[in-house]
Amino acid sequence: MKFAACIAIGVLGTAGPAGAQDVASFYAGATIRMIIGYPTGGSNDIYARTVAQHIGKHIPGAPRVIPVNMPGAGSMLAANHLFTVAPRDGSVIGSVSQGIPLQAKLGYPEVRYEAAKFNWIGRMAQSTSVTMVWHTAKARTFKDAFTSEITLSATGAGSTVTIYPNVMNEVLKTRFKLIMGYKGSAEGMLAMQRGEVDGHSTTWEAVQAVHPDWLPKGQVRVLVQHAINRHHDLPDVPTSVELAANPDDRAVMRVIMGANEVGKSYFTPPGVPAERVGALRRAFDATMKDPAFIEAVKKIRGEIGALTGEQVQALIGELDTLPPSLFERVKAVYNER
Repeated sequence: MKFAACIAIGVLGTAGPAGAQDVASFYAGATIRMIIGYPTGGSNDIYARTVAQHIGKHIPGAPRVIPVNMPGAGSMLAANHLFTVAPRDGSVIGSVSQGIPLQAKLGYPEVRYEAAKFNWIGRMAQSTSVTMVWHTAKARTFKDAFTSEITLSATGAGSTVTIYPNVMNEVLKTRFKLIMGYKGSAEGMLAMQRGEVDGHSTTWEAVQAVHPDWLPKGQVRVLVQHAINRHHDLPDVPTSVELAANPDDRAVMRVIMGANEVGKSYFTPPGVPAERVGALRRAFDATMKDPAFIEAVKKIRGEIGALTGEQVQALIGELDTLPPSLFERVKAVYNER
């Protein structure tokens, strides 16, 4: 199964002198909007705002970059806006859920975008999601999810916060019960603390960014992590791929959890002039190596696991290579919401 493997490809050259001058003229004194498909305060919002704070100085013309939150439907609202409404001139950058590319291929009725047609400019870091419970919950290990109902706070139907527990229920036959309607992971984690629910599913980065003391102090128990490989912080926590009972189920789980390889990636709408896409890609690459940016990421307890825009574009394209039989099984499981 090759989906989510990082394809090493050569970095395209930047525009020539005339093209570079045109790019600088376009961006000089301009403002770029960073559309963030999440509420404020979560890890995706924090990461995107950190990128927005530093990328402008690496773009020819040094434009101002301002974050604009557009949450809704697991960030599908933002993805649709970026594909159908946002200007196609390089003045907008998007940050949406890592599940957005797969959801488009699965035919979600709300989808108004084609992920492969976005111009991907780079990935800041891959992502690992976790399902955890508060220390007062009865569940102590993942095995308890097979025998007892475990309530989890959840957000929109299109969010991985909701999708991953549903997938485990369908494939692994767990008994997670989702309590819907929370506006984001910050609110969902607060509900867990208050005892409104047993637990919550979110990215490990979200936990580390806001509550780095929870695991060391025993405030939460991480039951499972949603990724192909175990995160270095969680060496003893099984992945949902490992827990699949047979090869067919593992193949399905690898495709779905492979979305974490897309992780915290950024893009601009289709139709943007090639020289501006190239400039944004190279600016993103430079940002990932910028000492000031690296220091800012350390302050938010974040991670950098960068891919170039060309690599992310190729990664998204791998979805078109899935065997039809496997894709149909993924579709049936993923769309069970």
